[in-house]
Amino acid sequence: MKAPFCILSVAGSDSGGGAGIQADQRTIRAIGGHALTAVTAVTAQDTRRVSAWRAVPNSLIAAQVSAALAGFPVAAVKTGLLPGAGAVRAVARVLRAHPLLPLVVDPLISSTSGTRFLSRSAVSVLRSELLPRASLVTPNWPEASALSGLRVASHAQAARAAAVMAARAGTPVLVKGGHARGGPCRDCLCMPDGETQWFEHPRVDTRNTHGTGCVLATAIAAWLGRGADIVTAVGLAESFLQRALLRGRGIDWGRGRGPAFFDGR
Repeated sequence: MKAPFCILSVAGSDSGGGAGIQADQRTIRAIGGHALTAVTAVTAQDTRRVSAWRAVPNSLIAAQVSAALAGFPVAAVKTGLLPGAGAVRAVARVLRAHPLLPLVVDPLISSTSGTRFLSRSAVSVLRSELLPRASLVTPNWPEASALSGLRVASHAQAARAAAVMAARAGTPVLVKGGHARGGPCRDCLCMPDGETQWFEHPRVDTRNTHGTGCVLATAIAAWLGRGADIVTAVGLAESFLQRALLRGRGIDWGRGRGPAFFDGR
């Protein structure tokens, strides 16, 4: 029997199960793949905040990535929380030996509750060493601002930041519009040549949005691993996330934000 397609998630562990490695695993399984993992950090968090976290040593992060790539038919890689410049360099170094492998970079700089994972100098390393290797980068508005050096507080500014990032890195950039207020959710996909496409969905009225960035980036990686092109993979992943938000909107997880994707179906 042929093995299912394998997707490698390089990300942090969420003790609440709503984001990071745990969300990535559920997403990959739901799309029909087998999840491989390289844990970059361990976090203590609930629906309201990250109360503590600790990075995994850079050498161990690199060893996990190398082992997964050596032992399994990996179809794509997704990176999330990379805890510092050393971790970014370690992952980039391993991936240099696999230049054709699709890579989706979700540039997690800080948590929604305000815990910072990457310093300004580490963001610079991420920009120079990993983004040019990516098949797609998926920042939200604050991350797009940090990576582009531009103010991002509107859809027009998001499109400008996406264009600047795509041109600098030579890779497609999807700037997510979840931070916009009201109206539909609009995400801007910009190619290195400046071609732009918008993906629009109704905004779901729910507070259960924890881990949405992880789910979206991982779903894109999974569809790339199945052979889809960038535009198709983004469209399928956007629809996948929309269904997850709708399924989870009525669940009461207690105080704070619960996960969008909760049951693995």
